[in-house]
Amino acid sequence: MNETAQESGNLSLDDRLEMTRGVLNMLKNWGLRAEEMMALLDLEGKPRHMARYMSDQPLPNNPGLTKRVEHLIRIIDALRTTYPLNPDMGRRWMRQRNTKLQRRSPLAVMIEGGERGLVNVLCHLDCTYAWDMSGSKNTSCRNISG
Repeated sequence: MNETAQESGNLSLDDRLEMTRGVLNMLKNWGLRAEEMMALLDLEGKPRHMARYMSDQPLPNNPGLTKRVEHLIRIIDALRTTYPLNPDMGRRWMRQRNTKLQRRSPLAVMIEGGERGLVNVLCHLDCTYAWDMSGSKNTSCRNISG
């Protein structure tokens, strides 16, 4: 995927389809049901409509959804680097209660907290993201769970 196109938000249809399939495949690998995927992505409609995104339709092109997808891609990458020898760990990790997330599962934090929940989980997994949040914006990821 072309970084310049991604940064400018001008992804081609093929790039958007590729990104949609990649993210949804990972959510499926995590064991998420269609209802959970829709809640995580803040999509409206019926769970059966998720099938069209897996085949021939990209996710809607709106800023809120794009931000969620960007956070999910970073979470996917952080899990991959945190557990490089166990690609299936994401499935377990997403549903396991976590003391640093107030004894809630990362999936619950992300669904209940919306974009803030995604950022909170990302801060927990990715120390460089947490550093950027606390250093450059003078905020702390701990305060995001709010």
